[in-house]
Formats: sequence, structure tokens, C-alpha cells
Amino acid sequence: MQRTSEIYRSPSTQVAVSKYMSKVYLWMTAGILLTGYVAWAVGTNDQLVTALLSNKLLFYGLIIAEFGLVILLTAGINRMNSLTATAMFLLYATINGATLSVFSLIYTSESIQSAFFTTTVAFAGLSGFGYVTKRDLGPVASFCTMGLFGLVGFSLLSIFFPSLMGTTASKVYGLVGIFVFAGLTAYDTQAIKNMAPAARDGEAYHKGAILGALKLYLDFINLFLFILRMTGSRRR
Repeated sequence: MQRTSEIYRSPSTQVAVSKYMSKVYLWMTAGILLTGYVAWAVGTNDQLVTALLSNKLLFYGLIIAEFGLVILLTAGINRMNSLTATAMFLLYATINGATLSVFSLIYTSESIQSAFFTTTVAFAGLSGFGYVTKRDLGPVASFCTMGLFGLVGFSLLSIFFPSLMGTTASKVYGLVGIFVFAGLTAYDTQAIKNMAPAARDGEAYHKGAILGALKLYLDFINLFLFILRMTGSRRR
């Protein structure tokens, strides 16, 4: 039996897949640039940063809104039109930029720029590998998913027991996070490519591209945050 990643595609189908993936990458890039711009705009505005950090209800409300948007978009995309799906994705990217702006108060701008450049290069290589490889990356995804649950569990425990996040544990946590999202980047790229619809336009085509863009966007952002955690220089 052929593996999913080795299904034969005719030249015309390969062209269609290439165009579909280009659309996915285009929307993913748009989301990342929007997040970056909002993070910069908020982070360089003292009044906005103060309002965000001094109002816990606002800050945690934005975080809850982020989770809600991701859940609504992934679980309910089949029940919404493409315009709504696009608007929700861009709204998520905007809110995420606002919450990520607080990192400008923790890390130096040089560290953030360096981490972003490193993430961009790493993401391009990992996603490129996922796009061209013939190997089934399903086992990698299973392993990384277990690692992700471990990261979430450890993160929640560290809230109640801060001592758990010591120097060594923090470094291990960061390294595991990088490996987890590196693997998910390659797998998600392969999965999105293999699920590319035959149709080249229409609602389903656009919504599929938005959902694919969201997955890769999340991989990129999380990879960036873990790289920043490991390499970033904190402000004094």
C-alpha cells in the first residue's frame, strides 16, 4: 500500500498543488507581517503597553479571545464563508501581535530581530523539507504531539510551582519546544500539501488555504518564541 506522502500526482495536479501551497504561504506571511507590525506599534507606544500590562482583565481577555478564535476557526470553518474565515484569521493575527508586544519589554530589540531571522531561515528549511520529502512524517507528528502535551502540562505546573522552571529545566523546556515545533512545521506542510483540493477556486479552496495558513502561522510563532527564549538577551 502506498504511503499518503507518495501518492502519484500528474503534472497538472502538481501545478495545482503548487498554486495552492503558494496561497497558503501567502496568507501565512500576511498573518506574520500583521502580527509583527502590531507588536511593534504597541511595543513602541508607552501608553498602549502600560494600558495592556496594568489592566489584567484586558490582557487575559485578549489571550482568551485568541484561544477562542483558533477553536472557532478550526472547528467551525465549514460552517462559515471564506470572508468570515479570512477576517477571523487576520483578527487573530492582530490580537496575537498585541499580546506579543510585551516581549519588547523583556528582550532587547536586537535579540528579537535575531530570533526572528533565525526562525525564518529554520522555518523555510523545515517547511521545504516537509514539502519535498517522500517519507511519511506521521510518526514524527505523533511524537511531537506527545511532546506538546508535555510542554503544556509542565507549563501549567510551573504556574503553581515556579521553582520547577529552574535554569536547567528552563533550558530543557526551550529545547524540547524547538524540536516539537520543528517537527510539526515539517509535518503540517506535508499534510497541507497532501490535502490540497482538486478545485482551484471557490469557497472550499480559499477556506482550506486559510486553515493551512493558520497551522503554519502557529508553528512559526511558537518556534520563534522558543528560539527567543533560548537565545534572547534580556533587558537590564
